[in-house]
Amino acid sequence: MNEPLTLDSYQAAAVGTDVSKGDDSPSFLLLGLFGEAGSVLSEVKKHERDRTVDYRERVTEELGDVLWYLSAVAARNSITLSEIASLAIGMLPDHATVDSSLTFRDLQPRLRGIPVEPSLLLEWRLIDLAEKVGQLVYDHRLFLKKRNRAPLIESFSNVFGEILAVANRTEIELQDAALAQLRKAEERWPKTRILPTYKDDEFPEYERLPRNLEVEIREEKRGDRYFVFQRCNGINVGDRLTDNIKDPDDYRFHDVFHYAYVAVLGWSPVTRALYRLKRKSDAKVDEAEDGARAILIEEGIATLVFNEAKKNALFEGVNRGKLSFDLLKIIRKFVGGYEIQDAPYWAWEEAILEGYAAFRYLKSNRSGRLIIRDRKLSIEPL
Repeated sequence: MNEPLTLDSYQAAAVGTDVSKGDDSPSFLLLGLFGEAGSVLSEVKKHERDRTVDYRERVTEELGDVLWYLSAVAARNSITLSEIASLAIGMLPDHATVDSSLTFRDLQPRLRGIPVEPSLLLEWRLIDLAEKVGQLVYDHRLFLKKRNRAPLIESFSNVFGEILAVANRTEIELQDAALAQLRKAEERWPKTRILPTYKDDEFPEYERLPRNLEVEIREEKRGDRYFVFQRCNGINVGDRLTDNIKDPDDYRFHDVFHYAYVAVLGWSPVTRALYRLKRKSDAKVDEAEDGARAILIEEGIATLVFNEAKKNALFEGVNRGKLSFDLLKIIRKFVGGYEIQDAPYWAWEEAILEGYAAFRYLKSNRSGRLIIRDRKLSIEPL
């Protein structure tokens, strides 16, 4: 069981993962808080409509996100979470000295067995939460003009009180939500980055993905159609590729995405099949991790990301830490149950951004030498 977590230590850790910058960042954080409050309500409505089996997990995640935004924007205004919570539960009727050792467990000494299923009362509490967040946005604007701190703290405390009420009604421990959120944030924006290990180190060398590789990729026109060919060590690799779509979009260069997965994630069933590197020495691994279903999942991820990239300038100008978190979470769902399921969000982002840097190069130059070396993917002229 986790040791009791103080509110202020959580807030300090949350602030450490706040990557927003600039004078306007508190306003953006408040908008994020408003959006996450709506997401909690949305998860409840989804469960009522679809009877989602992971309802509790989703609400815990969304409450954690609400708590993070509240903590971050409060910190930007030099307000501690313990001060907010103390006022919310009536410990500071006269704004007395705050107990900085206040823990999440202190706020929920025992949950009273309230049904976790959505109810009309829960919905109204969620609506109250949204209303209080809207009031906080308004009060923060007034604070920027008049610098009157007391109404702002009260507005923060009203929001926290609603968060606590929703957590109690859904029987979710805020400490669990807080810790889960910190783990997620660390996985997305880590202080230290260690790439996932290759999953085939214990297999024979002839069944391992290449640690170093150079591939010549070039486009050629045959008749009125364009094809992409690949050569490695003077040998043609795979079939010639077309876009396989009515309106050409250069997807014929998409194998660079699979090579990026090899370089950064140490994973790619597609590349194993292409280079005949399936782990046939272990029949279960060969079938489960290197088989047709795993290949289809990887191709599905490549297509999913490509459809998003086409709407976003092929991710040009997207810096590390700025790729859509929602997209990364969808990918995590795709690979559930496979050996790559625990690859951190930031590593997927790294692989995607490196793959798209190479893709944009090929789109502009129509050929290139792709290189995997030192867990990095790069490309240069042929």
